[in-house]
Amino acid sequence: MESGYGGGVIRPKDEDGDTLSALIGTIYDAALDPAQWRVALGGARDYVGGHSAAIYEKTLTGISGGVFFDDGMVSDEAKLSYFTHYAPLDPATAGHLFAELEQPISTADILDFDEFRQSRFYREWAMPQGIVDLLSAPIDRRGGASAVLFGVFRHERHGVVDGRMRERMRQIVPHIRRAVLIGAVIEAGQAKATSLGDALDGLSAGLFLVDATGRVLHANQAGLQMIESGDAVVARHGRLATPDSAAAETLKDAVALSGAGDSAVGGKGVSIGIESREGERFAAHVLPLAGARRDGVTRYAAAAAVFVHRAQLHAPAAPELVARTFGLTLSELRVFMTIVQADGVAETAEALGIAEATVKSHLQRVFSKTGTSRQADLVKLLAGFAGPLAR
Repeated sequence: MESGYGGGVIRPKDEDGDTLSALIGTIYDAALDPAQWRVALGGARDYVGGHSAAIYEKTLTGISGGVFFDDGMVSDEAKLSYFTHYAPLDPATAGHLFAELEQPISTADILDFDEFRQSRFYREWAMPQGIVDLLSAPIDRRGGASAVLFGVFRHERHGVVDGRMRERMRQIVPHIRRAVLIGAVIEAGQAKATSLGDALDGLSAGLFLVDATGRVLHANQAGLQMIESGDAVVARHGRLATPDSAAAETLKDAVALSGAGDSAVGGKGVSIGIESREGERFAAHVLPLAGARRDGVTRYAAAAAVFVHRAQLHAPAAPELVARTFGLTLSELRVFMTIVQADGVAETAEALGIAEATVKSHLQRVFSKTGTSRQADLVKLLAGFAGPLAR
């Protein structure tokens, strides 16, 4: 893999590989024990080379958000002042929010450094702490103008983000994303749960722990009901499958790759669109568990956790999954994502800065590819691709 500055291939030394393996295990430990996030993020900070690390939520306006987990290196006072006063002044916010999932983005990727250093945000908040740069990557979307990110600050003693930091960030971001998703799903049932099984049964999404061959090792109550109905998923000879022939091989391959190790699993293989026997839209999300040292899960020797859910209104949408399922181009997806929130073609054109005729052209192709004919149909379709955390 090439560095962010075109410096060629960076090959970790053997001791670096051992450090990375241990760090990944710690990250997955934190999925079930949130108290471990401080240790995991401290390890992530040291591995990539930075001053502090955190998992946090930001919005485009900066009027809401906050830190979920951090390594304790930024003071509570500084965190509070950022989210209560300085977040709206941060000139790099939009660039960080709209980066691709798991794609590391630094300040220099967004704006000129001289411009950044002249900003009030830098002069009043970053500079007094010795912070000179930030490398972050989105790990979850929460609507069009909000995201959960993993970020690492650079101190003046480190200098600005370099190729080595980018490469190491790419190595760990997918694991942090999966751990956050797994932890959030399990936490959904913690209020009433006394064990992992109880927590999983508290989810409305079907959850299946499977080995690398797809053999179902555990299913929550919703998952068992799905298998019994046989509409979206089935258990063939004890192995998880789907009647949707177009999705069946993709699901099988994603599970098999999970068993081959995390390095074999690409970010684009995580989510799969499924059409049920009755014509309903479902989504399956495959979260690799290989390498996770976690009580309550490792006893199943599971290679992956597979979440399956049906269409739900008023749930977070997954643009990447929609685009993949229907073969939408980037331009078509932008029109799709804008018009479901806008009041018609004219407002969509104004929001995107393109001609109404262009919007209409893209929209007709969207209708054709998705089998819809009205804006209301697109709203319902989009809602059907909620993430695995919907409940």
